Order: sequence, then C-alpha cells, then structure tokens
Amino acid sequence: MLRRFFLSLAASVTLTGAVFAQDDGADALFDAVGLPEIVAVMRDEGMAYGETVAQDMFPSGMTPRWAAHVSRIYDTDKMVAEMRAAFVTALQDDDVAPMLAFYRSDLGERIVTLEVGAREAMLDPTLDAASKAFAAEEAQADTPRYQLITDFITANDLIEANVVGGLNSNYAFVDALVSGGATLPGVTANDLLADVWAQEPDIRASTTEWLYAFLLLAYAPLSDAELVELTTFSQTPEGRALTAALFTAFDQMFMRVSRDLGTAASGFIISQDL
Repeated sequence: MLRRFFLSLAASVTLTGAVFAQDDGADALFDAVGLPEIVAVMRDEGMAYGETVAQDMFPSGMTPRWAAHVSRIYDTDKMVAEMRAAFVTALQDDDVAPMLAFYRSDLGERIVTLEVGAREAMLDPTLDAASKAFAAEEAQADTPRYQLITDFITANDLIEANVVGGLNSNYAFVDALVSGGATLPGVTANDLLADVWAQEPDIRASTTEWLYAFLLLAYAPLSDAELVELTTFSQTPEGRALTAALFTAFDQMFMRVSRDLGTAASGFIISQDL
C-alpha cells in the first residue's frame, strides 16, 4: 500500500514574535495547514486503492459489499480525529506560533490551497500521468525549478521517510491478512518481512516519481524565493518539529488503515472460499 502524503513546511522567521489567543495551538495548526482537506482527498485515494485490492485478490473483483468495507475503513471523520490527536500530542512541547503565523499569512494560505488543489487534481489519471511526464522532463533537463524541488525534498528527507512508512504500512496489511487466516499456514514473520522488503525498490521509485510530480504541480505558481523560504524554514527547529509531527500523524493513521484493510480482505477472501 503506497502511502502518498506530503504537506509543505513553510513559515516566515520574521513572524515568530506574533501573539496568538491562548487556544491557538497545535489543534488550530492542524486546521491551518489543511490536514482535514488532505484527508478528504486521501479517502478518495483509499477508495481507489480498495478497488485495486479487489481486482488483485478477489475472484469477484469489486462488489458493493467490499466497497462498504473500504468506505468504513476510510471514514473521513475517524481519520481526521486520529490524526488530529497524534499531531497535537507530537507538538505538545513545541512552540507552534511561528508555524501558525505563516499559515495564517496570505502566502501560507495560498500554499495550502495549492497543495490541496494539486492533490485533488492528481486523482484524475490523465492529469496524474501528465504531471509525472512533466516531472520526468524537468529531471532530464535538470531545470532550476527541478533543483529547488530537489533541495526541498532532500532537506526534509521526504523520499526516505515515505519509503519507510510505506514498507511499514505494507507489512501491517500483509500481517493482518495472514493473521486472519487468508493464506497458507506456516508463514512466519520473517517470510512476511522478506516479502515486504522485496517491494522496497518499487516503493522508492513510485514515491520519488509521485513526489516530484506533485510538488512541481502544486508549487508551479510560487516564485523561486518562496520555494527557498520553504526549504529554509524546514531546516529550523520549528520546521523539523512540524515535519516530525506530520509524519507521526500520518504514520499512525496509515498503520491503522492498513491493518483494518488487511483484516477485512482476509475475511472477504475466506468468505468467498467457503
């Protein structure tokens, strides 16, 4: 299960002295960075992934019963609630004022809008393919914009973090599938780990391709100076704390979703075999 998540890290150091109301903390930041909107898009991505699971694993393919299972697993309210709790907890000892200052600025709001819009746009297979083709052309030409995006990805270790998370999610899915009795007995944890690790090159390639396509599309309207500001802030203590909180929130949600999906798939396979 390829995890595709990313949110920009941007703030203006000139705004770090801003004063906020007492209740303006990590919970407010969760909304300001657009996570509820991103989760709504991820539900659509999850429903599409559920159809892929059905086509790959079930003789009958996609059915209304399986669609209902997947819809319950990718419940938007549940996903937002569990991510919000993890995000807030992760930032409980950090000063979120610099982060809130930026995301409530005109530029910060525009960045969130661009990210959500690009994520929604890439649900369209035609635009998804076009974005990836454009990213490949940018890479081949090694354009200045491609280099700025590369600097941003490298500064935040986005590829490695997504690959590790993807492997963990895939392991959770397969482990739940086996634990539910949908495969032959005698399969060990080492067997599962070996099978999942064998997917690493494909996950890395897919993650890299998607990240560049997404970022080049989302940030196309931004100036080079604005992209540099994103990268600069992401390397500050505040930026790194935000990165860590985002990955913590997504990791916890994806692990739960993966386990639930594996368990549901196992039960569905067994019921079809009866």
